[in-house]
Parts: sequence; C-alpha cells; structure tokens
Amino acid sequence: MSQATELSIQEDLEVILYSVSDHIATITLNRPERLNAFIPEMRVAYLASLKKANLDPDVRVIVVTGAGRAFTSGADFRSLHNTNPTTFAASYADDAVPLDYAMELEKPLIAAINGAVAGVGIAHALMADIRFASEDAFFTTSFSRLGLTAELGIAWLLERLVGTANALDLLYTSRRVSSSEAKAMGLVQRVVPAARLLDEVYAFARQIVDETSAYSLGVLRGQVYRSWAQDWRAAYQESEKFVLEQFGRSEFAERARARTARA
Repeated sequence: MSQATELSIQEDLEVILYSVSDHIATITLNRPERLNAFIPEMRVAYLASLKKANLDPDVRVIVVTGAGRAFTSGADFRSLHNTNPTTFAASYADDAVPLDYAMELEKPLIAAINGAVAGVGIAHALMADIRFASEDAFFTTSFSRLGLTAELGIAWLLERLVGTANALDLLYTSRRVSSSEAKAMGLVQRVVPAARLLDEVYAFARQIVDETSAYSLGVLRGQVYRSWAQDWRAAYQESEKFVLEQFGRSEFAERARARTARA
C-alpha cells in the first residue's frame, strides 16, 4: 500500500488517525497508552471519520484498526466512574453522527483487530462486515463483571453472528476468548500472524477495489443487513427490484461486454 499522510479528524487530540491510499480509507484508534479506550472526543472523531470515508467518492473500502497492542479496551473508565444517567445521555445528545452509523455505510468496513477488544469495543468490531484478527488478539464482553448490560446493540449483533448459546456464553461469563476460538464460532473470519495483519487486510481490500463494482458492494451490504429484519417475501421482492434496476445501468452492460470478449 502506498504511503499516505495520516490526518487527525481532531488535530488537537489526534485520538483518531485518518488516511486514504489506493481507494482504501484507514481509521486508526489512537490512544495506545490507554489501550485505545474510548473517551467522548474519540467517539465523535471516530464517527466523523466513518462519515468522511463514506461520503468520499475516492474511497471504496474502509479499514479500522488500533494503534499499539490493542484494538480497543472499550470505554475509558476514568471518564465514566462518576457518570449518572442524565449526564451520560447528554454526552450523546449533540453527536452529529449516530452511534450506529457503521451499520448504514454504503461501503465495505473491515476491522483489523490487532489486540485486545473489550466492552463497547466489541460493538465497533461487530459493526464491521468482516473481521481479521491477529493470533494474539482476544475478546471479552466485560459487562457482567461490572454490573453493566450489553450496549450499542451488542446482544442483537452477537446473537445473529454467533448464535444464541454462544452469545449468552460470552455475555454471561465475560470470559477471555482467543482469536482462534472467536474464528471457530464465527466472530472473526480470518486469523493471521500479528506481523502480517495489515498486509492481509490491505490485500483483501485491494482485491475488492480492483475486481468489484462499488455499486454492487453498496447494494449487497444493504441487502444483507436489512435481511436481518425482513421475512423471506420482503427480501425476495427487494432483490427483484434491484434486478430490474441493475440491468438498466451502463456499468453492467460494459462489464457484460468485457466478460463476453474474454470468453
């Protein structure tokens, strides 16, 4: 991947680094001294980064990773231990981008999980379409040991990705789950040596950029996530609607001609 200048969404804090190269946006959670634990400024900057990448026509794929030895350890408890419900709700009231914006993206989102993932960090990892994890990464939900509940839709996401029993196992026990176990239950799709993590992620991202249609990827992502809340008939009818639209697009005609010429 060619070198790109990393720019912070909030230059005074640099809690998030953002760069674009070869049509791939990279968002790096950048509080390594705190294991990339989220503070309000980091949350706002991360969501702004997702929106920036989603709206940039030069970006085809989005990658999120962590600086240092963690993906993210969740919320920074130094900013939470005195929180009450009123101040907690108020802290989100002025957010310009909703917390679940990742689920509304029109581009693939890949998580390069380079280390520990805990608490609310699980939600940000699960909202990615595909998760690559280093061999030394691990996951823990943490909530039950802290007297908390699953936030940011984590219970809903976990149940759909790993099944009811696995979701409840992870939530009940808050136990530490290795990357290999996470792959076995479907929580991550690839496990690679730590030194090769980003190389593998970027190779996968470049394959998407080089070989696929941005239009198709955006529609496909929406179809899959909407299907979680649709019955069969609604999903089928929506797919037929897109069929009629796609045959009228010049891109399909051009790609079809190229395929025929190679045959």
